[in-house]
Amino acid sequence: MNMHLTKSQIGLDGVPAAETVLSHVDGERGELIIAGEHVADLAGKSSFEGVTARLWNGATGKALSEANVRASLGAARERAFARLPDLLPATRGMSIVDGFRAAIAGLRGENGLEHEATIVGAFPVIAGALVQHARGHDPIAPDPNAGHAADTLRMLLGRKVEPREVAALDAYLVTVCDHGMNASTFTTRVIASTQADLFAAITGGYCALTGPLHGGAPEPVLEMLDAIGTRERIKPWVDGALAHGERLMGFGHRVYRVRDPRADVLKVAIERLEASGADLPFAAEVEAYIREALRKKNPERPLETNVEFFTAILLDGLEIPRQAFTPIFAVARAAGWTAHALEQRRTGRLIRPSSSYVGAMPKG
Repeated sequence: MNMHLTKSQIGLDGVPAAETVLSHVDGERGELIIAGEHVADLAGKSSFEGVTARLWNGATGKALSEANVRASLGAARERAFARLPDLLPATRGMSIVDGFRAAIAGLRGENGLEHEATIVGAFPVIAGALVQHARGHDPIAPDPNAGHAADTLRMLLGRKVEPREVAALDAYLVTVCDHGMNASTFTTRVIASTQADLFAAITGGYCALTGPLHGGAPEPVLEMLDAIGTRERIKPWVDGALAHGERLMGFGHRVYRVRDPRADVLKVAIERLEASGADLPFAAEVEAYIREALRKKNPERPLETNVEFFTAILLDGLEIPRQAFTPIFAVARAAGWTAHALEQRRTGRLIRPSSSYVGAMPKG
């Protein structure tokens, strides 16, 4: 007997697939909790190394400190740089997004070292090398004594970076390091549940992230801002787009029914970066008008700003090329992916959902 499921059931909306201590998303209240802290509080007081330590501790039951993680990631970045001659040939002729996928697929365990540090440390080294290669330059060697955000930005930009820039990227890495059972994290946990190694699970997570419905590609936000162009064009451009049923990039979310809490965290980081002298777009004016227009169009449930909107503005303000936005998202999310994979292998079971067959049945 065929059983037709609702659209929500088919998408597994609201169906628990695991128990976790890592993060919690409440879409109705607009709440994101990471390792026991609201995301705004965490971003205000923790570095990326600090939140990574909290995630790995929760996943494994260990007691790593921020200093432990900082040292292990610094060493891992050095090891990854030494392996670039083996990893980069597979990326020849590819875009930065696709090249990143090919390179991380070549990562493997090293002499009994913790795989999670090898992965998280390698990601910014690979991203930086691909960005420099696209510019016709050689990769920039990491500094194992630097913080993860500072070293990531220096390898990407190829210059000395300012403290305000490092603070902005660090806030971004903390804010997007984990986000409940999103598509890439679910993919990671499914692969980990088969007892495949950590490298396979995280490569699968990145592949899921590259899909445009996931939110790992905020470049269209900047394309929208480019199309608007000037303050005088905000109203006519937005009104025209809505009249033609076009999607306004950076607004609306699959889970959040109110404002994405990460948006405000990144907005604060952008304001601090801008106050320090950065020449950033007129995003606040565009956002304000779009929110007003969406409230008028659908007053009962207007679409609210999501993390993609301010991610695009922040990364662009840091002079990170648009083609590298997805890999930089992965640099942050690698902390969550590795933690979820470790937690799944330690406490979970094989994830094997069923399907509802709606095809033809044999006759007779």
